[in-house]
Amino acid sequence: MKRFCGKAIFSKNGFLILPILISITCLLLLGSVLPACRSAKKIQTAMSKKDTMSQKIDSTVTAEDLKADSIKFIKDAYTRVQQHHIDFKTFSAKVKVNYEGADGKDYEFNAFLRMEKDHVIWISINALLGIEAFRAIITPDSVKVINKLEKTVSFRSVNYLKEIANFPFNFQTLQDLIVGNAIYIDSNILFYTKNENGISLMSVGQFFRNYILLNGNDYTLKHSKLDDIDVLKARTCDFTFGDYERKDTTLFSTYRKISVVEKSKLDIQLVFKQYNFNDALSFPFNIPKNYKRQKAL
Repeated sequence: MKRFCGKAIFSKNGFLILPILISITCLLLLGSVLPACRSAKKIQTAMSKKDTMSQKIDSTVTAEDLKADSIKFIKDAYTRVQQHHIDFKTFSAKVKVNYEGADGKDYEFNAFLRMEKDHVIWISINALLGIEAFRAIITPDSVKVINKLEKTVSFRSVNYLKEIANFPFNFQTLQDLIVGNAIYIDSNILFYTKNENGISLMSVGQFFRNYILLNGNDYTLKHSKLDDIDVLKARTCDFTFGDYERKDTTLFSTYRKISVVEKSKLDIQLVFKQYNFNDALSFPFNIPKNYKRQKAL
């Protein structure tokens, strides 16, 4: 593993900002075969077997009864997931990042995050010896990055993040990824299973089929696997959540693993070393006069 010591792991103009956020997370979680990732056909088959067994045990149980029970369970599970949604005014964190890109090289560095809900995301990335290498500020309509290694500052539309990640998120989705909220979970849940591994749900939305695995004891997120509905894109985003801590009334995942696969694979591991909600924050972004300004193409 290499400590981050320069610009090698950054794309042109220093835009590794999105991969860091996606949990980073884009959002986080390939690498294991999970009950939550079973196909809809397998889940449906499991449910059919369960229904058949139930009918053999008690012939008075009707198909309508089983359907009603399933609908109630799904509704309750969806409600429990929504109850874990983290609301906040501000959020700050120190995050240890392990990053492996398409080149197969593994890097490690620290990132400092600050957010004001629905307004701004501020990021500072340290190079070797704790020297700041990059500073970024993201708003609902723009992205600005100061590259202190090359003495440049870049200005982009927020759509640029969608382009480099090939991921249909907006500013609000990015916020949710950072604090660990479920993304792209739709109330249109078609199937579920419950076993010793937890509770598996499959929802279908506008962009993705979302295979979700919840911890059985408290319904917190354990895994979320997004498969693109458009089979031509063959895009998969896989998120893992773990090491939950309770802060006041909030359960917060301090460990995330994120994998994004399309033409190439991106793996990110995030460990939140420090984090706070609703503190008074500043978002300094002073551009030195001698820095070269790079506009969007």
